[in-house]
Amino acid sequence: MQEEKKFAIPKERIQQLLPPTGSCIASDRIMVDGRPVGYMYREEGNDPHDSGWRFFAGDESQAYADEPSHFALYHVNTVANYDPDIIPYLSTPAPCAFEKVAGTKNYRPVDPPKEEV
Repeated sequence: MQEEKKFAIPKERIQQLLPPTGSCIASDRIMVDGRPVGYMYREEGNDPHDSGWRFFAGDESQAYADEPSHFALYHVNTVANYDPDIIPYLSTPAPCAFEKVAGTKNYRPVDPPKEEV
C-alpha cells in the first residue's frame, strides 16, 4: 500500500484565491516538499474539467518525472496557494510555457513542450 502524501500546506489552510479554474497536474516537489513553481506549461485539457496546466518545481530529474506517483491531480486554486506568483499567468491560452526568473516573482515565456507522436 502506498504511503499517504503529507502536503506542505494543510487542506484547512487552502484559501479561495481564484474563481473555479479546473484541475491541473502538479509535482510532489511543490505539493509535498513545498518548493515554488519553477516551470509550468499549458496544453489542451484532457476533459472539460482539465485546465491543461502542468506545474513543476523545475528541479525534477527525468527519473523523478518518469514516476507517476510523484504527480497528482489538483484544483488550480490549490497550486496557487502554494505559489501565488503563478496567478497572473493562468489566463494564458494553450499552448504556452513559462519558467521562473531567478530571484523574482516573475516568469518568462519559453517554448512549450512538443507533443509526443
